[in-house]
Amino acid sequence: MNPKPNHSLVDTRRVRQFAIGLLCVSALAVRIEVSAQEVLAPIPQYSITPPAMMQYSTNELQVFSPDNSVPPLAQKPLAQWGPISVRPHVFYRFLYGDSIPSTTTNFVSTYIQQIAPGILLGLGDHWSLDYTPTLNYYSSSAFRDTLDHYVRLSGGTAYKDWVLGLSQSYQSSSPPLVETGTQTEQQTYLTALTGLWQINTRMALDLALHFQVSDTDQFTSYKEWSTLDWLHYQFWPRVDTALGLGFGYVTPNQGSDMLYEQFLGRIGFRPANKISFDVHGGVETRQFLSGGDANLVNPLVGGLIQYQPFEVTRFSVTVDRTVAASYFQNQITETFEVVGSLNQRLVKILYLNLSGGYHHVKYVASTGDSTGRIDDYYTFDARLSTTFFQERASAALFYQFSDNSSTAPGFTYNSNQVGVELGYRW
Repeated sequence: MNPKPNHSLVDTRRVRQFAIGLLCVSALAVRIEVSAQEVLAPIPQYSITPPAMMQYSTNELQVFSPDNSVPPLAQKPLAQWGPISVRPHVFYRFLYGDSIPSTTTNFVSTYIQQIAPGILLGLGDHWSLDYTPTLNYYSSSAFRDTLDHYVRLSGGTAYKDWVLGLSQSYQSSSPPLVETGTQTEQQTYLTALTGLWQINTRMALDLALHFQVSDTDQFTSYKEWSTLDWLHYQFWPRVDTALGLGFGYVTPNQGSDMLYEQFLGRIGFRPANKISFDVHGGVETRQFLSGGDANLVNPLVGGLIQYQPFEVTRFSVTVDRTVAASYFQNQITETFEVVGSLNQRLVKILYLNLSGGYHHVKYVASTGDSTGRIDDYYTFDARLSTTFFQERASAALFYQFSDNSSTAPGFTYNSNQVGVELGYRW
């Protein structure tokens, strides 16, 4: 008599395939943290996948990981004390930028130095903790020198047919922002709780709960509770479909509270090893609870195409339309963006990264009418990078162009930035 198969072992591959839901939730969490468009490129964020979660970290419906800016480390950590691994890291950037917005209608040229020493801890098989402070020095007196902080605790575990994840992050920074047109001091707290339940070999339920606090003294601060849940059904291998339902509640420190509902559908398809598609769409209804329009209805659409014609060549295009609370009282932003990127390995350790994007942002009042401000924001980034010392060290030369054309006075500018980056991870 053949022994009865172990259900958990038999379905491990299915769970790994359905991990697309968790990956999409993680991407949403990151998007929430950096929802405001920064004029300067953000500092790289380091992380490691806890050993217990390694088998669930591969998304078989995607050709490659969308975020490959920081390659994973296979080497041993600098120190290991029982279940705790210690991986210090340091990053340095020097750049020159012209037409950087310091205050509305005031755009100046400046040299900027950024120094970011940090430490990444592996806490047993299920948790990791990263802390990275960043010192920002501006040559122009129009900007304030600042000390930023970033802390992130993340972990996960698998229990029977469940894959559970939890992350908590805190970020304080004062970058120049496109939306505000000035150097903006802000603090963000984000808690994300995720759960993936494999119902059977074809169906899975993907649950996510977020709580975010966005705090700024200069503009509107708010708290947001949100959930986005997906019911997946896999018709064939490498084809995943899902229906999604989301709810959110926003409480600003001034102005009207907001309530919104989202109804979504998505499909992920990988017809061949070299190409994949992920498309979603739906509608959001949003209510301002203190006056204003009773019901604002917005379409939500998005998609990701990945193509890797050769081992050394990666190409991707992302399309997204989103709605979010604004830094301005009783306003929301409706954003449509298209971003394309090309990653080409020129020789064994030399990489060329090209990316460009178009962002259309409309500012809408609680009445449902336009505030009169519409931004068309264009970006282009070229980066030549290399790694050495067993990929622990990195160096890059970069050029970044950004252009914002706004119907509101004081927000139109175009900026060129050029610089060098150096990094090391133990």
